[in-house]
Amino acid sequence: MRLLDAEARGRAGVRGVLADVAPDASVVLGVSGGADSLALAVCAAFVADRDDRRARVVVVDHGLQDGSDAVAARAVEQVRSLGLPGDAVRVQVGTAGGPEAAARAARRTALLEAAGHDGVVLLAHTLDDQAETVLLGLGRGSGPRSLAGMAARDGRWRRPFLGLRRADTEAVCRAHDLIWWTDPHNADPAFRRARLRHEVLPLLDDVLGSGVPEALARTADQLRHDTALLDELAGQVEDAADVATLAALPPALRSRVLRRLALEAGAAPGELGAVHLAALDRLVTDWHGQDRVELPGHVALTRTAGRLHRIDGGP
Repeated sequence: MRLLDAEARGRAGVRGVLADVAPDASVVLGVSGGADSLALAVCAAFVADRDDRRARVVVVDHGLQDGSDAVAARAVEQVRSLGLPGDAVRVQVGTAGGPEAAARAARRTALLEAAGHDGVVLLAHTLDDQAETVLLGLGRGSGPRSLAGMAARDGRWRRPFLGLRRADTEAVCRAHDLIWWTDPHNADPAFRRARLRHEVLPLLDDVLGSGVPEALARTADQLRHDTALLDELAGQVEDAADVATLAALPPALRSRVLRRLALEAGAAPGELGAVHLAALDRLVTDWHGQDRVELPGHVALTRTAGRLHRIDGGP
């Protein structure tokens, strides 16, 4: 069988995200049974065999849809046919943050537990997912950090398929006679990401010309590099709580130092947004006695004697 270009790029992506991972470290693949994750299993199986890596698949069954156990069992059967060990793990999904966030949190916990202390987790996010993520961040007005999208290497999370399209992963599955499952939520207009996928991105391609997803992904890459540099410079500011030091910084750098200060004070990273950083900035650059800035995570920052410091926040 002639090697598909998509599969060759997928293998290269897997090798790339594992370049800094010890040969004996555990590699866990998060597989849902969809085309993207089954294609990831195809590429990772090849790399694990050739590079003698310990790779296994975990299929997380959230139990939120009828027949989810059958979908998980079918996914396990198919990855095992590729020569990868795999198991389904049933998780309990809570309610914090809404159903999508709660399911994601349960899934991430299960995958990290399977990877162990030193292992990494491979996820099958594609270029299309990246484009949708950038548009979601743009709609929230969350700034460059959100628009930078997902990184191929993000600590223990690895995304080798950010250069592949969904059509590529489907082609890989067809070449290996794999039958993928299509999550009905992906077509449900009640979910914002589904509407982006089926309505907004096709319209943008029509109005702006083809190649919009690729352009959005390139933008994310550029912003990620810029953000990484600014974060590095922000980390070199020694006294992040000193108002005079903060006031002397350029705004782009000051916002990152304030973000670091807020996180060190205990602010919830997933909820800390531009509106909170703008309020903190006013404590530095436009202060006329205002009391405190409430932050997510039940903490607050206030200004006293030329310094910002933490106090307990509201309920």
